This record gives sequence, C-alpha cells and structure tokens, in this order.
Amino acid sequence: MVNCSTIMNMEKIQLQAQPRTIVGRKVKTLRQADLVPGVIYGRGFEPLNIQVPMKDFQKVYAAAGESTLVYLDVNGQKYPTIIHDVDRHPVSEAIRHADFYKVNLTEKIHAKIPFNFVGESPAVKELAGILVKNLNEIEVEGLPQDLPREINVDISKLAAFGDQILLKDLAIPGSIAIQANPNDIVALVQEPISEEELKAQLETPAAAAEEVEVIKRPGAEIEPGVEPDEAEAPAEKKAEKK
Repeated sequence: MVNCSTIMNMEKIQLQAQPRTIVGRKVKTLRQADLVPGVIYGRGFEPLNIQVPMKDFQKVYAAAGESTLVYLDVNGQKYPTIIHDVDRHPVSEAIRHADFYKVNLTEKIHAKIPFNFVGESPAVKELAGILVKNLNEIEVEGLPQDLPREINVDISKLAAFGDQILLKDLAIPGSIAIQANPNDIVALVQEPISEEELKAQLETPAAAAEEVEVIKRPGAEIEPGVEPDEAEAPAEKKAEKK
C-alpha cells in the first residue's frame, strides 16, 4: 500500500512490502500475480528478500526515482532505503526485479540526480537555435533524506546563440554538495547548421565507447537482481551507493 499524500508532498514516501520466500525460477509466479520480487541490502545489513505490489511500486518509483528516500514497511519494521536498481525485460520492459539499498540517515551518500529541463528557450523558439543538453544528471553528496528527486534547469534563460547554463547557475539545495566542476556546462544553444555541415558531422566516425566497470552489489551471491529464469538478458548493474 502506498501513502499517496506523502508522495504528493515529497516529504516522506512509504511503501508496504512483505517478506519473500519464493526465489529462483519460481519468482515468475510472483510477477504473474502482479508482484515485484526485490531485495533490501546495505552495509552491515543481512540481505532481505521482499515482494511489493506492482502498482504500488510503479507509483513510488515514479515519485522517488533512484535518489529520493523510500521507507519500506515490512511487517511493521520500517527501513529507510533508496531504490538502487530496477531490472526490466529487454523487450517488453516489464519490471522483473527491484533492489533497495538500506541507508543510514546519519551518513552522507553519493547519488546521481537527474536534471529536469523546464521552460522554453527564446533562442530555440525564435532563432531556430539548437539546444544542446551537455549533462543529464549530476553526482551529489548528502544525507539520504536531503536528496531531491530531480534538479530543475530553466532553459528560458537561453535567449541568444552561445548562451550557456553552468552548474553554478542552478538552484541546488545547500544541504547537498555537487561532485563536479561548478563551471561545467549543463546546456547551451548553438546556431543552426546547414545540411552540408550536418552531413559532414554524420560522416565523422564516432569515438570509441568507453569501457564501463560494472560493480556487483553486496549480497549478489545470495540472490542476483535478475532471477535465473531470465538470466539470458541481464540488465547492466549500477555502481553501489557510497
């Protein structure tokens, strides 16, 4: 059951969960019953298998994302958590598994907060400029209860070609610290380019993609996020919260 009023206020998000005894290939029966299999884990915490109603989880995930604190209520015991990873089917994108990272409310953690671009750029609307979003998220450090769902970026300030919005221009809560250069460009407006220039850019070989290290979460040997019956197409795991 979801506490809807608290989700709207973004003060305290709660989600009811039940202990889960079904593991391995049999978890498909949970999904068929509109339940999301999941696990709670964290530093110094024994991993706990849980299950949550699909509709409730989707509502909470839409409100909290992967940075806002979610209080999991398991048989009356409440755990402060961050949704750390959501595994989806590679074709249908149906939710298959959810990881909840148990946090300590007195210890700061690192998290990536997405940007929410709002407003309308005059340079784009009136001058046919090209909006370039240089960053889509930013890593921050703060107490779990201080982490916002998203950070707004008002692009209505971009009135002319070459105008930029830097990290230091954003209204970021003082309770969190940005783990990046304040002068990094978040968004800018470029002049429109000709068809010839566009063709030349498209013909330029793309740079080799960087290799990304995938760090397994604690307790992965107990029960991985992707259950065995669907392990042929596992989702890439994110690095553990610090």
